[in-house]
Amino acid sequence: MTKGNSNEFELKNNYSKLEKAAAISSRWAGFLLVTTVWVSAGLFGLYILAFYVSSLFTGNLERWNNILHGIYQVGYTTATAGIGLHFAAGAVILALGSIQLIEPIRRHYPLFHRWVGRIYVFSSLLAAVGGLIFIIVKGTIGGLVMNIGFSLYGVLMIIAGIETYRNAVEGRMDKHRAWALRLYALAIGSWLYRMDYGFWLQLANGLGHLHNFEGLFDKIMSFFFFIPNLLVAEIFIRSGNLKKFPLLNLFSTVLLLLMTTFLLLGTYYFTKLYWGPAILEWFSGS
Repeated sequence: MTKGNSNEFELKNNYSKLEKAAAISSRWAGFLLVTTVWVSAGLFGLYILAFYVSSLFTGNLERWNNILHGIYQVGYTTATAGIGLHFAAGAVILALGSIQLIEPIRRHYPLFHRWVGRIYVFSSLLAAVGGLIFIIVKGTIGGLVMNIGFSLYGVLMIIAGIETYRNAVEGRMDKHRAWALRLYALAIGSWLYRMDYGFWLQLANGLGHLHNFEGLFDKIMSFFFFIPNLLVAEIFIRSGNLKKFPLLNLFSTVLLLLMTTFLLLGTYYFTKLYWGPAILEWFSGS
């Protein structure tokens, strides 16, 4: 072997090692992010059951206004039914969504995966329809911009839900998994919406946020709580192609780790201050 061939072989070998290291790091970063999302979204789902859904069953709907001002108003029966459906179905999709991402369950328990998937997709459609009914009948607190952003979110949920189910039934499993991931990214939007607001209110003292939700930050958040999620989902969907580009793979790893850190901090503080007390109160029956 000549010196030139030896150098070329060494470069290829080093590049191959970099590819492998980048792929492994990206896979573990994705696992940590999914695990964090599962735990956090599950806690938020329990919180929805403990606070919003329990209030619906006990008839204490005025309690909703303690957290979301003006969400309940006497005389708006259809809007109340729509938002109640949105809350109840939302709790279901947050609880079931992450289960669908677990590969061993998909591989070893396909019947369970299919039935949970049907419930998950149906609940996603109900959550979207319930939210759209509320917007059409009553409108959001943030006015036109929030109406547009939240309506777009609901429409995308419906499209993703239909495409997830349709591609599964027709046997196009690659497309089914891609749409299921997009649906999941949208489904956790309401949870991330609260995360983002919580951090912004603490770190920026609510800059750009107004009580009527018509400030600059409020307008941005009308779209920001679901569009970045879809971009991250596309990174996961195309992660196979990233293996050919180790630097891009490493960049995606750093991005995923930053997101995981952000979510861990948010989960800790939200559970400590809001979700945890409501869940404990619900379980204690007080």
